[in-house]
Amino acid sequence: MSAAAVLFAVEVLMIRWMTARGIPVEVQLFARALGQLLWVTPRIATSGLLVFRTRRLPMHMLRGLSSLICWGLYYYSFTRLDMATGTVLSFTNVMFTTLLAAPILGERVDRWRWFGTIAGLLGVAVMLRPGAEVDPIGATAAIAAAVAWCGITLSSRSLTRTDSTLTVLAWVGVFTSLGVLPLAVLAWVPLGLFEFGLLLVVATVMPGIIFMVTEALRHGEASAIAPFQYLRLVVVTAAGWILFNEVPDLFGWIGAVIILSGAVVITVAEARRR
Repeated sequence: MSAAAVLFAVEVLMIRWMTARGIPVEVQLFARALGQLLWVTPRIATSGLLVFRTRRLPMHMLRGLSSLICWGLYYYSFTRLDMATGTVLSFTNVMFTTLLAAPILGERVDRWRWFGTIAGLLGVAVMLRPGAEVDPIGATAAIAAAVAWCGITLSSRSLTRTDSTLTVLAWVGVFTSLGVLPLAVLAWVPLGLFEFGLLLVVATVMPGIIFMVTEALRHGEASAIAPFQYLRLVVVTAAGWILFNEVPDLFGWIGAVIILSGAVVITVAEARRR
């Protein structure tokens, strides 16, 4: 889980680096989406197209659409926000998931998950208070990405009851690649060898985040290891300070602590419930 958190932080750095090198966000997303298909290529080579076998194609379409919207807005938000703020706002996905879990999945939401949700939303209000030096378009994109992440979480919970992780990853790769391809073609600009190298790193390495998280939860107690995902905020904040001289103001720190605390409370409560 710690390795996945670090890799999440590296992805944020890659977004900033690729954007600075003039690589359009749409092209970055296409590389990310195509990479998910690369990860299932060995399974296709050994067992053919059986990895795509499913009886729940509409749910996979919903999962793919949620991923496309979420990652598109997530990548875009880091072109306008400092790294720490964008990362903190991405953690609000656990609050929105809690709000939707009861009406959509029929899950019982206990008092601790409600407490964490209310605290997290209060933290957002502190960070985005009137007069805050936070880009409103970037913040809106980050929060919208967090809402879209709920579609990923809720559809994944449903799909894992019947389909394997590789099947989910394969269909996500198909739908996101097809969805972003027209946008990538329209946004295409000539790229050098180094830029292609950056895209190759994104395609081959970043989909490993899903596998690291899955394997972490498979081999360890969820309540013990789930909070380690928030290590990425430490890495991202340190990198933003050292590399880009980005330091949130006092209220930004206060809001970040409140959001992070709420997210940890929800994560631990959810893990213990399972």
